[in-house]
Amino acid sequence: MNHIILGTAGHIDHGKSSLVKALTGVDPDRLKEEKERGITIDIGFADLLYPENGLSVGIVDVPGHEKLIRNMLAGAGGIDMVLLVIAADEGVMPQSREHLAICNLLKIESGLVVITKSDLVEKEWLALVTDEVREFVRGTFLEGAVIVPVSSRTGDNLDLLKNEILKTALRITPKTSEGLFRLPIDRVFTLKGFGTVVTGTAVSGRISVEDPIEILPADIKTKVRGLHSHGRPIDTAYAGQRVAINLQGVEKEDLKRGDVAVTPGSFISTRVADVFFEHLPEAPVLKNRSLVHFYSGTAETVARVIFYDKDELKAGESCYCRFRLKDNVIIMSGDRYIIRRFSPLETLGGGEILDPLPARRRIRDGIADLIMLHKGSLDEKISFKIEKAGGSGIQERAIRGWLKAEPWAVSASIENLQRSGLIMKYENTLYHSNAFRSLQHGLLELLRSFHQKNPLKHGMSKEEIRNQLKTDAGIFGLLLSRTVDIVVDQSLVRLKEFRIALSTTEEMIKTKIVDLVEKGGFQPPSKDDIASSLRIEPKRLADILSILAKEGKIVRINETIYLSAFFYNKMICLLKDFYAKKKDMSVAEFRDMLNTSRKFALPFLEFLDSGRITMRTGDVRKFLPGNCP
Repeated sequence: MNHIILGTAGHIDHGKSSLVKALTGVDPDRLKEEKERGITIDIGFADLLYPENGLSVGIVDVPGHEKLIRNMLAGAGGIDMVLLVIAADEGVMPQSREHLAICNLLKIESGLVVITKSDLVEKEWLALVTDEVREFVRGTFLEGAVIVPVSSRTGDNLDLLKNEILKTALRITPKTSEGLFRLPIDRVFTLKGFGTVVTGTAVSGRISVEDPIEILPADIKTKVRGLHSHGRPIDTAYAGQRVAINLQGVEKEDLKRGDVAVTPGSFISTRVADVFFEHLPEAPVLKNRSLVHFYSGTAETVARVIFYDKDELKAGESCYCRFRLKDNVIIMSGDRYIIRRFSPLETLGGGEILDPLPARRRIRDGIADLIMLHKGSLDEKISFKIEKAGGSGIQERAIRGWLKAEPWAVSASIENLQRSGLIMKYENTLYHSNAFRSLQHGLLELLRSFHQKNPLKHGMSKEEIRNQLKTDAGIFGLLLSRTVDIVVDQSLVRLKEFRIALSTTEEMIKTKIVDLVEKGGFQPPSKDDIASSLRIEPKRLADILSILAKEGKIVRINETIYLSAFFYNKMICLLKDFYAKKKDMSVAEFRDMLNTSRKFALPFLEFLDSGRITMRTGDVRKFLPGNCP
């Protein structure tokens, strides 16, 4: 079944709730005070079913009183179509205008106009009101919409209205039930025997009983204990449905209207947003850095407006700006919002969220970015987000939690960007080619600087490179594999063009080192002894020892001991001869075999153990010939 949400709009006491009750048999006024006063104070809900058409229309009845516009906004966020209600005996009134302006700003595209209380006026008067309404909606999304006069008391034209609701609803594309689940919470309460329940309109995705769920920005992870829609238990809730979620192990006091129930690990709360703003034609001048009331979904908070390129905004103008919010909210690029004057309360305008997680932007760069996010293609928006992630990259899941778009369209866009070479994917992370080229440039510059400062070193360690580039393991592996101007030699990286070039003096030092180590036999001089004998600084000696080890002329036993290649090979031959006659060898036997001291025998054995040539078992060593050179 497809699920569509219809919202009522209109001035106080124009018969919205009575109309909903007449259409559905459900009284949307649920609060005692509402029933006593005969007006809607908070959001009410009902449903209108068309089973033969596979359609469920959930009705959100919102308050019309000016002081209760905040409650109206909490209910308007998930609306697909609107029923603008105007009483025949009063005609267009102030809240009629404000509600219609809000619906325009929220970019609701479908709806009907209902003239209620038609039984209270003469036909001539009804015709005049109809003409007034037709003029009133000119230039809005309701221009040309069907206007139905009804009487909730007598039932006149209710069947006609139901039929027109059906026609309109069938033309609406239902919200997608694929992708991430998101439900802005508009009510929180407890039921005896069940615990905490939250309600709202599911704006995307689906959720089932026993599924994990996250409540943001409260940062609560829990599980779905039960689901209801319009009083009926269900196993799975889909986008477009009015849903009540029974949460496991959550206290009512920890939640509030404005929180959002979402797929875990997919959304990030924010207190900053870059937006496109449309100022209403009759609104007062809005000055830079003004405080306003901000509404999006069911969330309400205070925001400071910061214009990018002006000091004030006149009525009817539009601009790009930034909101700094008092509280954390869950919003996506593409969401709609409304702002109202801080005091006195008055709707100023609204628009589109462009970047809910913006970086710091200079004015010139900021406007260029925001024009693209406002008017660019899906490919351009996704490419932008991936590029802004830099060398850290971004997972596709995070893009889905940032941008309001159909899941299939996001996947198709990412595939298209990959085919074009603009982005690349490594494991589950996406990287922009510009960020990748910047990292490649940084890598090459880092190696050039390293070779210049360390002409005797074979290369720079991978770990040091990664730390200096400040990148993660995923793109670092991709970087090393796709940069053609470098050579990766085990744990070291060097420029392909780099060669160690020793001076005549350094070549002489190399020869002297080999002579000293070889003369020492199985009791070679330590590194400090070599430095002292040749009067060479330790860093320079370390570099030359590394070169000799790389060339295979000496073998590095540990930090201080080096063995000549000749004596290392002799040690291996002696080991083979020994183990041909015995299975085990003690430290003393090894020491005597090499005619050395315990001071050298132990480091030699530890080196052999680390190379899996020997294996220590208790106090003896066994031979592992398969690993022997």
